[in-house]
Amino acid sequence: MATFIRLLLSLSLLLVALPAFAGEIHLAVAASMTDVVNALCSDYALSHPQTRFVRNYASSGTLAKQIAAGAPADLFVSASPKWMDFLKNKGLIEPTGIRIIAHNKVVVIGRPCSKIRVLSDLTSLPRIAMGSPASVPAGKYAEQALIAAGLYQGMKDGQKLVLTKDVRQALMYAERGEVNAAFVYRTDALLAKQAITLLEVPQELYPSVSYPAGLTSLGTTNREAREFMHYLGSSDAAAIFSKYGFLTDTRSATLAKTP
Repeated sequence: MATFIRLLLSLSLLLVALPAFAGEIHLAVAASMTDVVNALCSDYALSHPQTRFVRNYASSGTLAKQIAAGAPADLFVSASPKWMDFLKNKGLIEPTGIRIIAHNKVVVIGRPCSKIRVLSDLTSLPRIAMGSPASVPAGKYAEQALIAAGLYQGMKDGQKLVLTKDVRQALMYAERGEVNAAFVYRTDALLAKQAITLLEVPQELYPSVSYPAGLTSLGTTNREAREFMHYLGSSDAAAIFSKYGFLTDTRSATLAKTP
């Protein structure tokens, strides 16, 4: 009996020492990349069937704060360098391994009957959705554009702005007709079935939208996470990004620090 008990204890210690799932990668990804990252994971799994993805999609600010609070994550994809820098400055992201994997643009969507042709036309609408600028990069870009155009304060004072938890909620509100228009990314607009793109926000009004990806301190010790990070800079991944409306270029295939 004593020998049997010792054997059970030895097996228990061995199981504790092993990871819960071999080949598991925890991803924390900006909500605007939900569909393309799902497609990337599926493509990667074709040649790496042992890899298991655990995906967490939310606004970049929410994800960064979760990681800072100890949430498991091997790889973080942000819709803004701001939140990547937030984690980098806390020592939670390996600074030399940050890669810009794609770019995007901000557009305004709404129902086809809308008469919106230029940004100032939005002042005639009662309800415009946008992500909360405090945590949602798409909302921050929209805020910056409206400020640059001299429209933000009047729209805020007129209580026209409906703030959402992430860019996908802004898209949903526009799709349902719960708002008259919404600021979303160009890639989100491609998913709309009821709403259409009314106008593309002039690029000179807001910073270029880039998506930095970086391995967390935990991720640098995960071989599968490192390999998936390398895959994100491949030509196969670039083709999938393009299919979903994201912009890529040769810079996306090289490692770079966020500005």
